Amino acid sequence: MAFLAHHGMVRAMAKPALAKKKKPAQKRVSPAERERVEVLFARFESLEPHPKTELNYANPYELVTAVALSAQATDVQVNKATGPLFQVADSAEKMLELGEEGLIRYIASIGLFRTKAKNVIAAAHILMDKHGGQVPLNREDLEALPGVGRKTASVVLNELDIEPAIAVDTHVFRVAHRLKLSAGKTPDAVEQDLMRIVPPPYQTRAHHWLILHGRYVCVARKPKCEICKISDLCPSRELFLGA
Repeated sequence: MAFLAHHGMVRAMAKPALAKKKKPAQKRVSPAERERVEVLFARFESLEPHPKTELNYANPYELVTAVALSAQATDVQVNKATGPLFQVADSAEKMLELGEEGLIRYIASIGLFRTKAKNVIAAAHILMDKHGGQVPLNREDLEALPGVGRKTASVVLNELDIEPAIAVDTHVFRVAHRLKLSAGKTPDAVEQDLMRIVPPPYQTRAHHWLILHGRYVCVARKPKCEICKISDLCPSRELFLGA
């Protein structure tokens, strides 16, 4: 009996198994908010029906190379470098013929050019060895290329109308928060929010609308609310008008 009592006491004192943590429930989007977002992107469409990247390219290889080079650099800087570059190396095969040192001569004005040159040449080797010199137009193979992460793959797939994707850079991150489309603390969280709330007909163009809006109108330090064509739909408008 004493053993049973002790055994029962030990069982009673044992800690209960920890319950599995549930994933936080997604915030419910009200009908009024869905209507605001629908009107917002319809407005973007009316202003620019077919937005495109400002990076210059003539084929998928030039596009993926330009996007990879654009990390921590402006599109203007990249275009200035790739204009002459793509005249001599517009394919993986020609890029390998140019070589790393030859490539550096063209992109030395771009930040992190040595690392980017190594990645571009390494990617060209993979394209030639595994893909017949062609750019694989699927996310898994794109992200396997050196210098091509999730954001670069998203930009390429979205630009070529292969996969709806909303790559989140500093401009998209800022504009998404100011328009109250997301409260995410990381680019991935903002991307998930945008893909959930942006109506499907606009998803392949949303990245370009948001990035261009952030680049030219909803700028970081002093947004140009007085000329903004969507200011009536912006919850943050009053915060900046008197600034």
